Amino acid sequence: MSVREIIPAPGPVCGTIRPPGSRSLTNRALVVAALGDGESCLEAVGLSDDTRVCAEALRTLGIPVEIDEAQARMTVRGCAGRVPPGPKDLHTGDSGTATRFITALVAAGCGRYRIDGSPRMRERPIQDLLDGLAALGVRAESVAGTGCPPVLVQTTGLAGGRVRVGGGVSSQYLSGLLMAAPSAAAPVAIEVAGDLVSKPYADMTLAVMHDFGVEVRRARYARFEVPAPARYRARRYTIEADASSASYFLAAAAVTGGRVTVEGLPRTSAQGDADFADVLMEMGCEVEWTDHSVTLAGPARLRGIRIDLNAMPDMVLTLAPIALFAEGPTVIENVANLRVKESDRLRAMATELTRLGAHVEERPDGLAIEPPEKVLPARVATYNDHRMAMGLAIVGLRAPGIRIADAECAAKTYPKFFEDLERLAAARAE
Repeated sequence: MSVREIIPAPGPVCGTIRPPGSRSLTNRALVVAALGDGESCLEAVGLSDDTRVCAEALRTLGIPVEIDEAQARMTVRGCAGRVPPGPKDLHTGDSGTATRFITALVAAGCGRYRIDGSPRMRERPIQDLLDGLAALGVRAESVAGTGCPPVLVQTTGLAGGRVRVGGGVSSQYLSGLLMAAPSAAAPVAIEVAGDLVSKPYADMTLAVMHDFGVEVRRARYARFEVPAPARYRARRYTIEADASSASYFLAAAAVTGGRVTVEGLPRTSAQGDADFADVLMEMGCEVEWTDHSVTLAGPARLRGIRIDLNAMPDMVLTLAPIALFAEGPTVIENVANLRVKESDRLRAMATELTRLGAHVEERPDGLAIEPPEKVLPARVATYNDHRMAMGLAIVGLRAPGIRIADAECAAKTYPKFFEDLERLAAARAE
């Protein structure tokens, strides 16, 4: 296991950066383009472990996907809603997004499909999606009976009709059903049981479907009516910069009192994590938006806050490290679903911030963080979780002696993260 030491920034971090394309938008665009009626060209894609496994699963399924590494481009020849028949065995690695989206997509096919992932993926729930597919006439089951992958889908296609899907664990179940639904034999009405977590990700799914020509009627986040049979229209599609990845560079400015501009992220972004800039405003930062970028200036002193991050739970792993440098406690609430992500993110972050000297109360649905007088030097663990690696790296920009074990797990979504962070942090000294 490799260990990477973070070198503190020589002063306030100042500069401009464009992160890779959004992983979440890339995987959604891959799925709808795969179901589209011709060849789609996806520009400025996020090339990461997550998007590669999604593309490879589509290839294994029989839907051609070509990747141009140099141009960050993917070309997808869609199947016009006729998913290649099984039997097929598909592997989706560590990617919860790919696992859930591919499971929904193959339900629109015909035959037997088996979807499996990494050991951690075999611990992550998918039963709500399987129950939803069953209501649409598909036999979909957890092979081990755990409600987790591996999954066996046996189908003659989506029948259409009414389906209820749980909303309390992940919005990806809803997103998968939404994207596959236009391939059903009849219109699909999806009702969400309970309050939907991560609502902006459902908005993102609907935005991508709209951009590829399918309009969904909705009653807020409670009911969605999808026309079917319908076809996505192939097109050229540019992916925004990844808002989740951008959060770490905004955090770098926040904790060092610097000024960072992230390009490729407009105020009108469909990515819910773009609103993390507003969270940092509550902590005392100044934010400026343009049609193509966001700029954040860090304050002399950050303020601790109390905040509900249910709409953007991944941002907990950016906010919690920032809280080490705030005046007063930071309390993060309503993010219980973080316990079934790549790691139990609440427990993992509580453990590592405690190692760094903070007093952390781990709650069932959040964290209460009391910053230390001084951050302690330490080797911190990542739990093979990309967001743990990237979030904890921010601590090292201001506090010396921060060493990150298994830092390469950041490649799941951002293979060149550490190189980009070091370049930005050093820019002021050049």
